[in-house]
Amino acid sequence: MEVGRVEALEWSFDTLFWAEQVPEWFTELLLTYSQQQRLVGHGVYFSLLSGRWTAEQQQWLQQLQELTKRFAFDHITEHFGFFTGQNFHSGAPLPIPYTRSALHLGQDRLQRIQQACGCPVGLENLAFAYSLDEVQRHGEFLDELVEPVNGFLILDVHNLFCQLHNFAVPYEELIRRYPLDRVREIHISGGSWDDSGPTPGRPVRRDTHDGAVPEEVFQLLEQTMPRCPNLRYVVLEQLGNALKTDAQHTQFRADFCRMEALVTRHRSRAAGRAGQLFLPLQPGAAGPVAEDESLYAQQQQLSRILETAPTFEEARRQLQASPLAHSAWKIEEWEPHMLETARRIAQKWQ
Repeated sequence: MEVGRVEALEWSFDTLFWAEQVPEWFTELLLTYSQQQRLVGHGVYFSLLSGRWTAEQQQWLQQLQELTKRFAFDHITEHFGFFTGQNFHSGAPLPIPYTRSALHLGQDRLQRIQQACGCPVGLENLAFAYSLDEVQRHGEFLDELVEPVNGFLILDVHNLFCQLHNFAVPYEELIRRYPLDRVREIHISGGSWDDSGPTPGRPVRRDTHDGAVPEEVFQLLEQTMPRCPNLRYVVLEQLGNALKTDAQHTQFRADFCRMEALVTRHRSRAAGRAGQLFLPLQPGAAGPVAEDESLYAQQQQLSRILETAPTFEEARRQLQASPLAHSAWKIEEWEPHMLETARRIAQKWQ
């Protein structure tokens, strides 16, 4: 940062909503990048696709609106999915059925975020999925979600790597299902491997942000950047609590330098491309808050099962005996190793 090699900052702003004050140097850092139009905001805890509108979501929007009076964000993004947990603002981010009701719900929430921040808004693709069908439809559903606000995507290529591995799907088959002209930002990161439990010998790739960037992810970055004509940011993500040793510091710098070199090479080949602004094509006022009480009840039930079932077998038994069976959730198609991963994630986050 001191020599100017960090060209932009992505700030997970809502992780500090609880803080009464932050260090002066941190605020000055944000203001410096903000004044240069090189600051972007990345939400974590909004829980975009929760079936019921909550007081926490309303407060989140109000706090975002206040932040935009102090900092000029080049764009604001959130995660796809809903958070497990009783109030849906703490827990694990998980997907929902790709239904018309869920689509309407997400579009309503994105419109409210855009009106609160007054800048382009986007969504990040999710690493986790229950089934191959879900993986194959994810890009199209994201495209439909952001369309009314002319929004964009963060394409997290480590999340893509997770799905390529966990569902044994080829890169070319999956990448063509994403609206790459909507990609304004790319994320890279490291992660971890979990034992799959019900499927011995089949490890599950997790997006835990606590390891070095795999060679495969750098290859995906190099392959994917030329396909994204409106790409503006490439971001390296890493959890601070995984940067404790000298070896971890050295690896983090090496990952940054490798990313920087790939971006520089791509930039030299992509000079002169026009960038899409991703602002709403026409102003619109949000109507009554969209809600889906049936979806909310199902999310509550799924959260309870995942957070309390002592074993994979018990989680599957409870799901099969619940109203989620033979529903839009398609639990009958869920891969055993991914259901077990969801159970472990939910209980860890809880």
